[in-house]
Amino acid sequence: MLDKTDNTTQSTAGDQPATKRHKRFEALEKRDVNQDGFVKEWPEVGLIAMGSPNDPAPAIRIENGEIVGMDGVDRADFDLVDEFVARTAIDASVAEQMMAMDATEIARKIVDINVSRAEVQKIFTGLTPAKIAAVMDEMNVVEMMMGLQKMRARRTPSTQGHVTNVKDNPVLMAADAAEAGLYDYSEIETTVGMIRYAPFNALALLVGGQTGRGGIISQDAVEEAMELQLGLRGLTTYAETVSVYGTEDAFRDGDDTPWSKALLASAYASRGIKMRFTSGTGAEVQMASAQGKSMLYLEIKCVMLSKGVGVQGLQNGSISCIGVPASVPGGIRAVLAENLVTTCLDLEVASGNDQSFSHSPFRRTARTLMQMLPGTDLIFSGYATVPNYDDMFAGSNFDCDDNDDYLMISRDLKVDGGIVPVSESDAIAARNKAARALQAVFEELGLPRITDEEIEAATYAHGSKDMPDRDTVQDTKAATKMMEDGITGMDVVKALGRRGFTDVASNVLEMQKQRVSGDYLHTSAILSRDFKTIAAVNDLNDYQGPGTGYRLDGERWQKISDVRQALGPEDI
Repeated sequence: MLDKTDNTTQSTAGDQPATKRHKRFEALEKRDVNQDGFVKEWPEVGLIAMGSPNDPAPAIRIENGEIVGMDGVDRADFDLVDEFVARTAIDASVAEQMMAMDATEIARKIVDINVSRAEVQKIFTGLTPAKIAAVMDEMNVVEMMMGLQKMRARRTPSTQGHVTNVKDNPVLMAADAAEAGLYDYSEIETTVGMIRYAPFNALALLVGGQTGRGGIISQDAVEEAMELQLGLRGLTTYAETVSVYGTEDAFRDGDDTPWSKALLASAYASRGIKMRFTSGTGAEVQMASAQGKSMLYLEIKCVMLSKGVGVQGLQNGSISCIGVPASVPGGIRAVLAENLVTTCLDLEVASGNDQSFSHSPFRRTARTLMQMLPGTDLIFSGYATVPNYDDMFAGSNFDCDDNDDYLMISRDLKVDGGIVPVSESDAIAARNKAARALQAVFEELGLPRITDEEIEAATYAHGSKDMPDRDTVQDTKAATKMMEDGITGMDVVKALGRRGFTDVASNVLEMQKQRVSGDYLHTSAILSRDFKTIAAVNDLNDYQGPGTGYRLDGERWQKISDVRQALGPEDI
């Protein structure tokens, strides 16, 4: 019974009464989740996930086959994003018909297993940004997940890993890339602490990645001119850090336009380098350019812009802005919605989960399950294959210390999370081989020496804390000279071949051939271990309910279920 006469306690000072606390609330306030930041909706500055009162009502006007008005704005008043979307991303021949459909009806078609993926995509070719936002607002997260399972481009889900370290140590990076290959990441991505290390990081991922498994594609996320140079030289094989935004002001902050991004995309694709754009809810809020619109509405513009440019895919899921939508009500729902919109517009989606946003393991897991359970083209656009203290992308939602938890979730639910178990002995062997292969390449190319001590450390390291320091000045000078000397992927092939690493050399050579063939420029393309292209053209998602689509079975299920911790009859 509540004590009505004694609900305060005396403060330490003895002169001010303090409110008596409920001990359960005191305990709750110490929980990890309460280290996160939360805010109430504030539509005027864009701090609202979906359905801002400032979002426009869906509308379209077409005259003589041209869009002359969209979502309440006349063409004369279009900003550069509206202009690009209207010109390139909406099919004016069907727009009036599709816009006349009720938003709830369209949402039901996304979920309905009796409506084909192709029919939904046809509808979306004629919708404006505001109409797409209205459709998403009709769906709860379970319905969005059902839609995502049907609408993703590639039948087979996969994932991407981050391979970085705070020291930019190329030996450790090569070893980590090799281990990532064993886990079956189809893509690996690095970035740098110092831009001048970029060539070494790219080289480490190329050699290490092709040691762990054939066909792994890699990128070095750095300043765009450098990133393009690395790709043209065959040291990297894809790019995704080409950002687009939903407002004109945000574009101008980066001295960019949709047209300049389109030109850059063409530069990559014309040289056989797979690329996708990057965007995500919350970016415009962070740049103080949200114009009072909801995060999802602005992100839909980014997705449509990407479709209009013609890139094969989009990295979205809030990405580096995840703390913004995660702080407002329904924010993670909006992140799932942006992934779904991307698939409805027939683009590959690398669906985020790549930056840690919460101190709570429960929130992090709940956010990831939205993409893991239905499956996306790339469930993570950056699972940290390294400890998060080494992840130079500001940490990931999951890191290498979470591997067992993640694999057990996959095993518990019979869901393909994109990675498979790896034995300790195999990891040690691959790491050692990758480090020795890079040592050989460095010696052949006249780069600074990699010592046997470094190889030993990289073979067994948890992270960069276990590595000896390198001479940073010498390394960065050599990396600069490497670019000045015009070193290419073919030089790496020759160096590996001369030193007896013929299998790795063969894999690196095959990656150079892939750039010539261009097969992995198709929508949602990855490469198998034997360099076969797996894409929407030959592995199109055909999910239409139970018994259809991708099913985790056969050898893949055996790999995922056969965890090292499980006891067999022979162990009992």
